[in-house]
Amino acid sequence: MTKQIVGRVDKIDFPKLELFNIDAKIDTGAYTSAIHCSQIIEEETGLKCTFYSKGHPNFSGKEVVFKQYSRTDVKSSNGYKENRFKIKSEVIFFGKTYKINLTLSTRDDMKFPVLIGRQFLNKKFLVDVDEQNISFNKKQA
Repeated sequence: MTKQIVGRVDKIDFPKLELFNIDAKIDTGAYTSAIHCSQIIEEETGLKCTFYSKGHPNFSGKEVVFKQYSRTDVKSSNGYKENRFKIKSEVIFFGKTYKINLTLSTRDDMKFPVLIGRQFLNKKFLVDVDEQNISFNKKQA
């Protein structure tokens, strides 16, 4: 199986979350993938998450309730360990839909609202750090 080449950043879609053309950093230093969520509240009905970010207009404030979720420990590059909620969703790269595990994190102070980590990239993609928006540009063509 040949691997698709992806750049260091891209704009991707999360159809089940109704999030489209979302800026994502392809991060081979991260094991898990993460998505920005401005409010994360665990309730009896499920996990409530608000996709809002002032700096990212495609994060318009949609509230989503996840019935199925789990928790996982994530270690940052500086060694700090954080216990985060994890959800399963779908992401589109190059017109193909893939299943993806995403940890929910407040990334307001980050340039990219989404990080795509090695767990997702493994066996599917090669990263060319000289390239960007390859999947998005193919969608536009």
